[in-house]
Amino acid sequence: MSDFRLDDISVPRVLVVDDEKDIRDGCYRILTRMGATVETAENGSEGLKKVALFHPGIVLLDLKMPGMDGMETLRCIQEIDLNVLIIIITGYATVETAIEAMKLGAYDFIPKPFEPDQLRIVVGRALEKKRLEAETAILETERRKTLVDLGTEKSRIRTVIESLPNGVMVTNANGRVVLLNPAFLAFMDLPADRQEGDPVDAYVSDPGFAKLAEDVSRGTYSNADEIPSYEFSPSVGRFILVRARPVPGEEGECLGAVLVLMDVTSLKVLDRLKSEFVAKVSHELRSPLATIHEQIAVVMRDLVANSPSAPLEDTRLLSRAKEKTQGLIELIGDLLDVSRIESGSMAHQPQPVPLYKLLRGIVDFMAERAKAKNQALSLDLPAGRLPEIVADPMALESIFGNLITNALNYTPDGGRIEVTASVSDGLVTVKVKDNGYGIDPRHHQKIFEKFYRVKTEHTRYITGTGLGLSIVKGLLDALGGTISLESEPGKGSTFTVSLPISEKN
Repeated sequence: MSDFRLDDISVPRVLVVDDEKDIRDGCYRILTRMGATVETAENGSEGLKKVALFHPGIVLLDLKMPGMDGMETLRCIQEIDLNVLIIIITGYATVETAIEAMKLGAYDFIPKPFEPDQLRIVVGRALEKKRLEAETAILETERRKTLVDLGTEKSRIRTVIESLPNGVMVTNANGRVVLLNPAFLAFMDLPADRQEGDPVDAYVSDPGFAKLAEDVSRGTYSNADEIPSYEFSPSVGRFILVRARPVPGEEGECLGAVLVLMDVTSLKVLDRLKSEFVAKVSHELRSPLATIHEQIAVVMRDLVANSPSAPLEDTRLLSRAKEKTQGLIELIGDLLDVSRIESGSMAHQPQPVPLYKLLRGIVDFMAERAKAKNQALSLDLPAGRLPEIVADPMALESIFGNLITNALNYTPDGGRIEVTASVSDGLVTVKVKDNGYGIDPRHHQKIFEKFYRVKTEHTRYITGTGLGLSIVKGLLDALGGTISLESEPGKGSTFTVSLPISEKN
C-alpha cells in the first residue's frame, strides 16, 4: 500500500504519547514519511505540556501508562483544545475501554500490536477529516465574506439606481414590480413612499407600456436587440421614452425586465422648434431663389440670342450660377420634406397605388436625364401586374425618385442602372442597381443619416444635399417598409426596398 501524502494541505502536526519507546520511534518513522511533523511524549504529563506548546492536530494516545493514564490525559487534552483528533492506542485495555474513550470524544482507536499500514490508514482517515474541516472552515469564511460583499454591493447598486436622473422600474418573471427609483415615481407623479409589489399597470396606466413590460418580463423576445423602444405621454405636454431589457438567469432563462424611462419633453420641444424654423426659412427662401434661377436662365437665353459671339467665360459663369441656384432650390425642397416627415405630415395620406404605373412613370421621366449621360436606364417588372400598395403616392415617388436620381448621379457616363421589382412573402421588393462608383462598407451604417455624404476622388464634384437617403429612410419607416444596401467601391450599388402588400391583395 502506498503512503498517504498531504500535498494539498499544510504540513500536519502529530503528537505520539506512549510509554513504550519502540512504539514512539516506530510511529515517528512512519508518520514523518507521510509528510507530517511529529513530536513524542513518554507519559501523560509530558504529553499535555507538548499539546500546549506544539499545538498538534492529531494525538496518538496510549490508554495504559504509568502515572496519568490515557483516560485522564484525554479529558485534559479536550479542555485545552477540542479540535484535536485523538486516536486511542489500546493494548492491555479492553475494547470496552476504547469504546468508552470514544464516547468521551476520541476520534478512533488502533489495537497493539499494529502494522505500519494499519497506522497509515487510521492516521490517514484522521488527516482527511482535518483537511475537510479546514476546507469547510474556509468555505464558511468565504460564504460570510460573500454575504457581506453582496450586502455592500446591493447597497451600492441601490444607491446608484436611486441617484439616476432616468426612471428605473424592475419587474420579476410574473410581471410584478420589484424595484422603483425616485425618478420613476417623479415621472409618474406617484407618492415618494409608493411601494413595490403590484402589477405594472398599477403604476403606469398606459396599456402599451404595460404590454411591453409584460412581454419582456416573460421572455417573449429571444433577442434583446429586437425589443422596440416605446414612447408615451403620462400627462399633457410631457413625453417619456422607454427602453427595456430582460434580466437573464445563470441558465439563460428570463428572470424579469429592466425598464429605463427618459424624459424627452425638452427634445420634443427643440425638435418642433427646429422643424418650424427650417420650414419657415425654407419657404422664405424658395420664392426669391426660384426667381433668381429663372432670371439667370433668361439672361443666358438673351445673351446667346443677342450676342452669339459672347465671351465663353461669361456663359460659363452664368451656367455655374444657374446650377448653384438649382442646387439651393433642391436643398430647400429636401429640407421641407425632412420637416414634413419629422412633423408626421408626410406619408399620411394612404391610398391604393398601382406600383407598376408609378415605377414606369418615374423611369420614363428620368430617361432623358440618363440619355444625356449616355446611360442605360431599364425597368424590369414581373410577368403579372404588381399588386397595389396602400401608401401615400407622393411618398412613394420621393422614395424611388431619390434612389434612381442617386444612381444616375453616382454612375459615370455610359453606365447602367437597372430597376427591378418582385413579389414574395407578402412584400413587394424593388431593387435599384447601378454599376457606378460604389460605397465602401465602412460608410453603410451612416449613409442614411442627414447630410452624410461619401466623398471620394470620383464623387467630390457631384452636387447634392446629403438628405436624399435620409428622406427615403424616414418615409419607409413611416410606411412600414425597409431598405438595405449592398455595395463595394468600383462595383456599383444595389438599394433594396421592401414594402408590405395591401391586405385586399
